[in-house]
Amino acid sequence: MKSICVIAPLLVALALVCQGQTAPPRISVPGDAQGVPNGPVAVPLSVDEAVAQALQANPEIRAAVRRLSLAQLKITTARSLDDPMFMARDWGTPLRKPWDLNQAQMMFSLQRTFLSKQKRDLHAELAGDDAEVAASELESARQEVTVEVRKACADLKRNKDEMKLHDRQASLLKEAVAASLAQYTTGKVPQADVLRAQMSLTRLNEHLVELEEDRDNARAQLNALLGRNPDEPVEISGDYASARALPSIEELERVAIDNRPELAALRKKIAQSRDQSQLTRLAMKPDFTAALGYMLMPTGSTSRNAYMAELTMNLPWLNRDRHDGETNQADAATDVSQAELDARTSMAFLEIRQAQIAVLAAQKRVKLYRDTLMPQADATFKASTVAYQNNRAEFMTLIDSQNLLLDVQTAYYKASSAMDAGIAQLERAIGAPLAPATGGTSK
Repeated sequence: MKSICVIAPLLVALALVCQGQTAPPRISVPGDAQGVPNGPVAVPLSVDEAVAQALQANPEIRAAVRRLSLAQLKITTARSLDDPMFMARDWGTPLRKPWDLNQAQMMFSLQRTFLSKQKRDLHAELAGDDAEVAASELESARQEVTVEVRKACADLKRNKDEMKLHDRQASLLKEAVAASLAQYTTGKVPQADVLRAQMSLTRLNEHLVELEEDRDNARAQLNALLGRNPDEPVEISGDYASARALPSIEELERVAIDNRPELAALRKKIAQSRDQSQLTRLAMKPDFTAALGYMLMPTGSTSRNAYMAELTMNLPWLNRDRHDGETNQADAATDVSQAELDARTSMAFLEIRQAQIAVLAAQKRVKLYRDTLMPQADATFKASTVAYQNNRAEFMTLIDSQNLLLDVQTAYYKASSAMDAGIAQLERAIGAPLAPATGGTSK
């Protein structure tokens, strides 16, 4: 009688613990986007649609567009001369009668400084160089935003697949809880098996919290790239990229030299430095200032009305040290830009190789998980389930096989997502979409 009194409350407690765990296909928590919607429903976007929206609405791209517009506007005024000058001069007024302007000589003139056409052309070229640098920076911003959008989309696709995987695993564990409870009530399994099953189910809840955190972070990142509020709902549709042969490393480097916007900007800065150096050398040629004026002579003069013409020029060869120093500075700036180009080219080649290695490794992992590990883990789990149902295996063996299957399937989705992100990063590294390989994958 005493043993019955002890077991009866335990059975009631286990029944309450497991109540309702066999009905729904998964456990929901407050705020779960996969459960009952508690906010606006997101319209699914493809990766290409997300990229197109980002290119239109991203704040960094908009800022780069405005910088380009500003640089282009400066071209129209680069050839302009300085403003003309007006001069009014009261000359020769007697100190004893400062109000007697009839005794003074009044002069009114206009003057303007004229630069040579060669100098004005170089000013325009420098402004054009600035515009081309701004255009390269705009393209760089577009490519950077594109790769970040594609990475965020890959994360959301992976998270969606992991959520589905969580659903299936939760359903299987609930069945295991129900089965262990049924066998426990008949005395076929110990109470520890029921508690282990419940613990595994609770750990899945913890896993769900982590998945939701990853999803919310990826959504916030994507919304920021799309120029929207970080908390807006967003969903990405589509499949992962298929494995493909990559061009050789030499071909990728050639594409990068031709298309990488950062390299184009540095090449343009080198041209700009050379134009600046040529302009400093032209500073040794004088500029001329012409003036023309009207003069009102004092009362009693033979002719009270007269004119004045003036031509002045600067003498740069009397200040040669300064101009030579400016020329040396411009030449040094050219050398600095060339060194920056060499360093950035080397860094671009490193980025290409690292992205290529990441894509190749992800492709190998995807193939390994899909063709070998996932079938093996699934077969192991099924065999453990049958063995446990026939009392030929421990419950922990079943839990371990279930965790192994979950780990392998999760790793498969992570490898698929990493392949998508790696391809996006590789295309960013070369500055252009990947072309079909002509000589196979470079190892």
